[in-house]
Amino acid sequence: MDQIKGSSDNMEVVTAERMTPKKKQTKSLHPFSVLVKILVYLSAIITVSVLVFIIAYILIMGVSNITPELFEWKYTPENVSMMPAIINTLTMTALTLLMAVPIGIFSAIYLVEYAKRGSKLVKIIRLTTETLSGIPSIVFGLFGFLAFVVAAGWGYSLLAGAITLAIMVLPLIIRTTEEALLAVPDTYREGSFGLGAGKLRTIFKIIVPSAMPGILSGVILSIGRISGETAALIFTAGTSAGVTTGLFRTSRTLAVHMYCLLSEGLYTRQAYATAVVLLIMVILINALSSILAKKLAKK
Repeated sequence: MDQIKGSSDNMEVVTAERMTPKKKQTKSLHPFSVLVKILVYLSAIITVSVLVFIIAYILIMGVSNITPELFEWKYTPENVSMMPAIINTLTMTALTLLMAVPIGIFSAIYLVEYAKRGSKLVKIIRLTTETLSGIPSIVFGLFGFLAFVVAAGWGYSLLAGAITLAIMVLPLIIRTTEEALLAVPDTYREGSFGLGAGKLRTIFKIIVPSAMPGILSGVILSIGRISGETAALIFTAGTSAGVTTGLFRTSRTLAVHMYCLLSEGLYTRQAYATAVVLLIMVILINALSSILAKKLAKK
């Protein structure tokens, strides 16, 4: 009986110890961890502050200078209309994406799905795309000038500018599409092959739709670069202020239009107004692309 009582007392002590709440142990953070955390927060605050300052400065300087004359159909030295530049920007963006997006996506599909992993050809292609993405835009402009304007005999034209921009944004589209395809789990491929689907059907019915949000992210970044490019287009597309009427006609985008206004020194207020319109255009295009990417991700 005494042994039974002793064991019951020990059980009560153990259960009492389990029931009593333990004091929280306070761990002292390492000084290096605190420093890294402070630097991370400080970097984020500086980045957001610079972005907000730039946007606020452009809006403050440009919104008050937006007038109805700036949106007239025909450009004259009196109204300094930006409407032809807006139309040319949309045309240039659409034509560039029409050439760059299919080539970039198909190249990434080849690198991920068809090429042997670790092959020399894949390494050469990736090295080439990384090298192209680091070349300054003015070098692309000089190349486009010599290749398309002079050698091909096209002159300053919409097509010369669009091809030059397509070469510029092609590495960006390839890299982002490749990363999006690599992020798709291999179980998707195995499940599709297990159900009897072929290679081509698996790629375009399973893998590409799953990677579509990442692919659209690359397209969004490309749109921002196309809309804001100036150096490459001055040497290839020209600076004519009218609405372009053909592929082999000169074309002035909004960024080039703003550069020309500032370089002349007579239309500084109109240049700020052009910057506001360009900023709004890029934001709207990115917002629409993001909404489309979210819808595709839900599906």
